[in-house]
Amino acid sequence: MDIARQTAYLLLLKTELSGAYSNIALDAVLEKSKLKPKDRAFVTALFYGVLERKLTLDYIIRAYSKTEYDDIDKGVVQLLRMGLYQLLYMESVPESAAVNETVKLCSDKTKGFVNAILRSFIRGGSKIEYGGLDDFGRLSVMYSCPKWLVKMWGNRFGLQRTEEILKSSFGRPPLYAKVNTLRCTADELIGELKKERITAKRNRFLDDCIEIDRISGVEGCNAYRKGLFHIQDISSQVCCKIVKPVVGETVIDMCAAPGGKSFSMAEAMGNKGRLLSFDLYDGRVSLLKEGAKRLGINILEAYQGDATVFNPKMPLADKVLCDVVCSGLGVIRRKPEIKYKPKTDIMGIPEIQKKILDTAKNYVKPGGTLIYSTCTLNYDENEAVVEDFLKNNKNFAPIVVHINNTEATYARNFFPDMFGGDGFFAATLRRTD
Repeated sequence: MDIARQTAYLLLLKTELSGAYSNIALDAVLEKSKLKPKDRAFVTALFYGVLERKLTLDYIIRAYSKTEYDDIDKGVVQLLRMGLYQLLYMESVPESAAVNETVKLCSDKTKGFVNAILRSFIRGGSKIEYGGLDDFGRLSVMYSCPKWLVKMWGNRFGLQRTEEILKSSFGRPPLYAKVNTLRCTADELIGELKKERITAKRNRFLDDCIEIDRISGVEGCNAYRKGLFHIQDISSQVCCKIVKPVVGETVIDMCAAPGGKSFSMAEAMGNKGRLLSFDLYDGRVSLLKEGAKRLGINILEAYQGDATVFNPKMPLADKVLCDVVCSGLGVIRRKPEIKYKPKTDIMGIPEIQKKILDTAKNYVKPGGTLIYSTCTLNYDENEAVVEDFLKNNKNFAPIVVHINNTEATYARNFFPDMFGGDGFFAATLRRTD
């Protein structure tokens, strides 16, 4: 029996039944396994690939199965998805191996069923038929995204932009790092990494951002232990550029953990001023403190706190960042299971976001700036929340921010194809009284 395929199968079944986050489940299994590097890479590719393409694979199963989809055992569904994914998307896997190795994982009762569907698909040319589907339905099947989500994006951004968003939701994201400018330059960091045979290059958009060749255990390298960088997606780094903290300011990060934005802002401030970073959970507050210590940041004050509840002990700040809880529709390629959540799961999120923003306004000093951001692409969580806030708070006004070659506006969506990072939204408001 192929141990790599068996590992991927058990992971997929566990994720499906328990609802565990894919990245956490995979990391936990690989950390304990004795798989060779080649097998670890195969498990990762097959596991994430099946999760990413689940709706597409299920569409094929329904087309070729004589048994109603809902009547098929969940374990058998996972095996069919695995076999079909290898046939469709893993060119390095021969058809015979995709079928035979999948069938070997089946029980005696299900071998014939799985074998028949996989071989029927091959006889059909291993192609997906989209006949009878409208544009939203076609994109839904082609990119394995629920139709309600495709329709929401299509109506908001148009079909062309929507397809770009969908295309970017596949594959492993680049590994970006923020240079700790308190200790080195980008070129110096790249040189330090090179000594450890780690390849990195400067980012063409941000001077203090580098892209590292994907490696396992980046936290174990000397440059990381010496506090020369922290891992942070480029979109998160762009968000800090929008905040624009400067030396000597008082800055509040309302929802700070795991800390990337706080660390970047502290570095932009030259480690001079005051930075208050909050999170709801004590364990995550500890991560903030540990990260700041490693990076040599001493202006960061990390506290446990509920961002929806006003704290009268808080100082008035020059900048207040509200990177709020959201549906995460901008980070699907990191956590593909996010896109499969029911629409009803995200409907209550805007109310929480509004509470956080309404609380945060009390910490902004006159003339200070309030920045609202999310890692989602959803009008109800983004523009609608900000528009509602401005309507109810006449002492705040939108402020236009210029970021590279993007549109100059106070509020905008940043799409993955702009910088190569996650999708996110940011709006900048100034207290005028």
